[in-house]
Amino acid sequence: MSAEQQSLDGLEEEARRALAEVTTLPALADVRARFLGKKSALSGVLRGIGRLEGADRARVGEQANLVKERIEALVSARRDELGRGERERALSETRLDVTLPGLRAPRGGLHPITRIERDVVAFFTGLGFGVEEGPEVETQWHNFEALNMPPDHPARDMQATFFVDGGHVLRTHTSPVQIRTMSGRTPPFRFIAPGRVYRCDRSPRHSPMFHQVECFMVDENVSFADLKGILYAFQRHMMGADVELRFRSSYFPFTEPSAELDYRCLICRGAGCATCSQSGWIEAGGCGMIHPVVLEHCGIDPERWQGFAFGMTLDRAAMLRWGIPNIHLLFDGDVRVLEQI
Repeated sequence: MSAEQQSLDGLEEEARRALAEVTTLPALADVRARFLGKKSALSGVLRGIGRLEGADRARVGEQANLVKERIEALVSARRDELGRGERERALSETRLDVTLPGLRAPRGGLHPITRIERDVVAFFTGLGFGVEEGPEVETQWHNFEALNMPPDHPARDMQATFFVDGGHVLRTHTSPVQIRTMSGRTPPFRFIAPGRVYRCDRSPRHSPMFHQVECFMVDENVSFADLKGILYAFQRHMMGADVELRFRSSYFPFTEPSAELDYRCLICRGAGCATCSQSGWIEAGGCGMIHPVVLEHCGIDPERWQGFAFGMTLDRAAMLRWGIPNIHLLFDGDVRVLEQI
């Protein structure tokens, strides 16, 4: 056996022992470079083949290539073995215990305004009222003129109203739904109109966008007593049987006579706080008998038909029901606040 053959046999045996001791893939790469790299002994043998005689050159070249192939096969087999071990270890460390109970996803809930609105709708539909809707971008006719508001009325000032292109406005109340619903229809009818409204206002109990519900009833012989009876029943349903209410004489261009309905503040119980501006009372909304001019604008004869209307903010109702001191907490999107309700 020639010296070259002994050297090649020794390299193969040495590589076999080194590979058996390898325990990681990075260490395997180092062993491969040591035995098959450009600076390895095997590469040195292959580079020296050109200096051998013809018969020895073919024999040693063939032997060197066979050793190289066998070492490559050993490296590949060891790589597969180490890879399987890595995968098995990873699976063992991250193995899921399928016998454990699963994690339940957190459940969402209805927004307080949605809950209040559904409660309002359920109450009035139980009394036979319908539910009507209208556009949030309104004509000035439906939002103002048809409701007996002349162009110089303070409610039309830009400090109270958002004006948009085309002479339209973001509706400042849901009363335009009254005009749209009553026009072209013959009484009797009764309905409510819940929805979003917009005003240039911001304070602990005011928001540029808020929610209202308005109630309308037109029939023969409808009186202010009917209005007060429904309001008392409604507010006690919303706020509890012990809620304290008061009516104050007021003025609205679309009702006559008109009144404001106030709650005794349920947050401070009348002692005075920032929510009620230290007055002990919170305005719930306005009410009154529908003005004859408004009925005429809708094509209804005020000599035969009478009606009442009232509107209230759902946001304040939510504040009072759940003791929320600032209306903006309802719209800030802080889940920590909403989860407490």
